[in-house]
Amino acid sequence: MTDDSIYHVDGDLVPASEATVSVDDRGFRYGDAAFETMRAYGGTIFAWGDHLERLERTCEALSLAHGLDASDLRTRIDETLAANDLADASIRLSITRGVQPGKLTPQPEVDPTVVVYANPLPRGGLEGESVWDGPATVETVETRRVPDEALPAAAKTHNYLNGTLARAELEGDADEALMCDREGRLAEGATSNLWFVRDGEVHTPTTDGPVLPGITRRIVLELALEAGVPVREGRYEPADVLAADEAFLTNRTWELRPIATIDGHEIGGGPITARLSRLYDERVEHACYR
Repeated sequence: MTDDSIYHVDGDLVPASEATVSVDDRGFRYGDAAFETMRAYGGTIFAWGDHLERLERTCEALSLAHGLDASDLRTRIDETLAANDLADASIRLSITRGVQPGKLTPQPEVDPTVVVYANPLPRGGLEGESVWDGPATVETVETRRVPDEALPAAAKTHNYLNGTLARAELEGDADEALMCDREGRLAEGATSNLWFVRDGEVHTPTTDGPVLPGITRRIVLELALEAGVPVREGRYEPADVLAADEAFLTNRTWELRPIATIDGHEIGGGPITARLSRLYDERVEHACYR
């Protein structure tokens, strides 16, 4: 990793200290942009196809016809990793609608702004190290998850005000804000999907509500089903997770992170959380290090 990280900005590799985006860019003005956060393990982008598909779905939801093909985007990612001498890293790829006249209405002709940057993360898989210091401290917050009818939950856009407001409510050293929907049912964390275990069954809020269908979430669902672990996707009240035997969060950076407490109520991980985490590590090991 170089002392000054190298960013990939609109086709050029530049030091982070010199990387700039126009103040007239719609990604800056309006949050009019799509992004994906990925993990590189041993130089391999884990679940690249899934990230690419979700990026395209987000761009379709934004009517953002960027005109870039998958091989171009992947080349920019690979060049960024190489320029920073990184094999194990977190990567963020952003595509904005670019600079357009100062009007809210987007124009059909797009000259996109494309930015890629990467930060080092420990090795994953069976010999990997955790990227978190300990189980998460979680607080439920008053901020509600934006309804899917207002902002499509499945789209990963630069408009993260909902999560920002949720995290702003956190007190002390809490790690994650847990949001409910308008009816007060559990939705998701500001940057994570929620899971809990009760009587040997794994539960997670359904993506029929305002819940991002996380890629790590999908993989954990798949692993649980393959291992014969019962899984239910449903609509839950905050009291349901407080009565759980185990609970954990998932996202691309944390992978599976046990929940130590929710609103001061101790929960913790357990055998099912540990088993699923092990299976996830095995999947990463097989896909990226062998």
